[in-house]
Amino acid sequence: MNLDPRSMIAMAGVMSAIMAIVLLFMRRYYPPSIRGVGAWAAAPLLWLASTVLFGARGLIPDWLSLVLANQLLVLGTVTYYMGTRSFMGQPAIWRPWNWLMAGTTLVFIVLTYWIPHYALRVGFFTVVMEVLYVAQMRFMLRHGGRNFPVRLVEVVLALHMGVLAVRLISILAGKAGSDLMEPSLFQTLYIGAYVITVLMLSIGAVLMATDRLRTELEHLATHDSLTNTLNRRALLQRCEDELERAQRYGNGPSIMMVDLDNFKAVNDTQGHQHGDAVLVHFAERTRQVLRRGDRLGRYGGEEFLVLLPGADTAAALGVAQRIHATLAAGHPLDCEVSIGLTSWTGSHETLDAMLSRADAALYRAKNEGRNRTVVA
Repeated sequence: MNLDPRSMIAMAGVMSAIMAIVLLFMRRYYPPSIRGVGAWAAAPLLWLASTVLFGARGLIPDWLSLVLANQLLVLGTVTYYMGTRSFMGQPAIWRPWNWLMAGTTLVFIVLTYWIPHYALRVGFFTVVMEVLYVAQMRFMLRHGGRNFPVRLVEVVLALHMGVLAVRLISILAGKAGSDLMEPSLFQTLYIGAYVITVLMLSIGAVLMATDRLRTELEHLATHDSLTNTLNRRALLQRCEDELERAQRYGNGPSIMMVDLDNFKAVNDTQGHQHGDAVLVHFAERTRQVLRRGDRLGRYGGEEFLVLLPGADTAAALGVAQRIHATLAAGHPLDCEVSIGLTSWTGSHETLDAMLSRADAALYRAKNEGRNRTVVA
């Protein structure tokens, strides 16, 4: 028993409306840094308008139920793709797709009024959708990463591309049917696949945006908002984890306390905004000379902590020298720093003991004239 195509199209419209509402609320309440949600919300609205026009076929003129309905479906897919590009940090390049829209509009008009041929119209629409899906799939494979929401969208695109390929083959084999509303097995499968695709693409957009929000919240919870270094709590947790690793395998870390010299004078004479810029510059330059596994965190005010996993005193001194050198390169925001350094001494070591030694070494560096490294 075949389902009525109008009922299935109506089902697609209801799903599009629900997902559009969800995405519109997400766009309103999610942070602006999560881009593309607006386009993702617009896509199901366009698909909804398309399904309404398709469902009213026979009651409204063909330029609405055929030409505009098909174009809205294509435009919704392009809009979804542009949303994906924005979400993944790439520009939404509309110009080539605007030309595609203009060209497809012309072809749909010709195949509706001058050469009214259902099979040709469906075949052309199928090819256009395949092109759009291939473009989106190629982009996501290159820029999307490997998390579950992205993979879900890729699987949905791949499955619908397969359905469209089968549909194209059936058209070439003379099995296109005679009308969109024909209650045949082929039409039931094709429209059913469209209904599921609309729903799953929208769900995929929701999951991608939610996953990005979770990532950003985790970042905010563990990083200093000004310097984008680890905050004190997160850095101390990393230190504890490293000491636990050292207890099992040996080869413990070194720790450096780094304090910007005369920073209060910078704030007092040049203002807090300039002082903030100095802190940001210090963090950026220091990160550039650290090793891949090293961690930099803001311990408090102008004082920072550097965790150097597996580094003995000699290796840590090399890192300290690089920090001094990179902050003396002649940049207007360069500053002098005092560093207190200590290294792991064995399985009896505790984080409190290491921090106490590093702090004492930093105090000595200050007393000995600043802009130097002292080892404890």
